[in-house]
Amino acid sequence: MKNPEDVVTGWETAWNNADADAIADLFVEDAEFVNVVGLWWHDKDNIRGAHAFGFAKIFPGSQMAMETPRVRRIGTDAALVQSKWSLTGQVSPDGQPTGDREGVFTFVLEHRETGWITIAAHNTDIQPGAQTNLNTDGGQSSIHYEKRDESWSIGR
Repeated sequence: MKNPEDVVTGWETAWNNADADAIADLFVEDAEFVNVVGLWWHDKDNIRGAHAFGFAKIFPGSQMAMETPRVRRIGTDAALVQSKWSLTGQVSPDGQPTGDREGVFTFVLEHRETGWITIAAHNTDIQPGAQTNLNTDGGQSSIHYEKRDESWSIGR
């Protein structure tokens, strides 16, 4: 990639083409990737495999729209890139359509002789109206403890 923010358009294009190989090609061989539920993959092959499974079972025909990224350079050879995303077209385990989702992607990139490459990524969902997750015997839910000024939250 010529610029760190190119990872965002590269991700969006690869996702919308259901191309797990193109997603993997955004990463170094020993990359780290944490998905929205905390599954943690430690290399490019596992990132490729997880996304190939996702495109086949969870996200067939899905579309992701990435927003304008925020880029923070860390010296001359590293950068943090973050972008909100929205997703349509996920299906349930029995193949039924599900609701749309939105979240935030964080990419950490390194500059090498061949250009910019992702060394780590973390993807998280945005749960509108929630402040945290709560685990109970019945499972996990996103909750809101009390109303407060939301001007601090992303995208506001």
